[in-house]
Amino acid sequence: MAYEEFTIEGRNAVIEAFRSGKTIDKLYILDGCQDGPILTIKKEARKGDCLVKYVTKERLDQLSSTGKHQGVIAIAAAYEYASVEDILQRAREKQEPPFLILLDNIEDPHNLGAIIRTANLAGAHGVIIPKNRAVGLTATVAKASAGALNYTPVAKVTNLAKTIEELKKEGLWFVCADMSGTVMYGLDLKGPIGLVIGSEGEGVGRLVKEKCDMVASIPMKGDIDSLNASVATGVLAYEILRQRLG
Repeated sequence: MAYEEFTIEGRNAVIEAFRSGKTIDKLYILDGCQDGPILTIKKEARKGDCLVKYVTKERLDQLSSTGKHQGVIAIAAAYEYASVEDILQRAREKQEPPFLILLDNIEDPHNLGAIIRTANLAGAHGVIIPKNRAVGLTATVAKASAGALNYTPVAKVTNLAKTIEELKKEGLWFVCADMSGTVMYGLDLKGPIGLVIGSEGEGVGRLVKEKCDMVASIPMKGDIDSLNASVATGVLAYEILRQRLG
């Protein structure tokens, strides 16, 4: 289990973690458990907008490294999340048009880490991930980012489609990666931009895709049908950087 050092087990430990202001990514609670401490934990989780999963005792035993979970395990973030405003502020400070990378359905921590690393090197001001159906900032992600997580802010939002709408008011244009799109070299990707990437399996979700202004495809010459999500991010992010430099 890659999360070990950021796994918090047991009722009191989890309540303390919430109250000390730790960022909890996910909470696993024994299904059907309704006693006082568990209700307190649920209340704290609601305040922190934390994802709660109700699971069997077998699943908790699997996740547990101490064997003393008492029906509750919290997965804490290895790093603090930024806000979307923090990311925009960063672009202002650098006096550059905002360049954001938004990720839909990226569940593999190695992919997320690699994308944060690419975001940093391609000059993106930050990365935005959704709260549900996505990996958070775990130790594995931090390691895969090769230090980039110290420099590139990551914001976590409840609703990606709504966040895109709000960012459009700030003047951003959105381009999503999809095989059905226009070849990326034919698109104008300069100015304030958000690059939206989905997982290899599912791609960008329909609701999020509908909010995008452009759909970009990466030309493929090989025999398989898709690139790894972090590689696709790299190819498109560097096309955006090339156009910015040009």
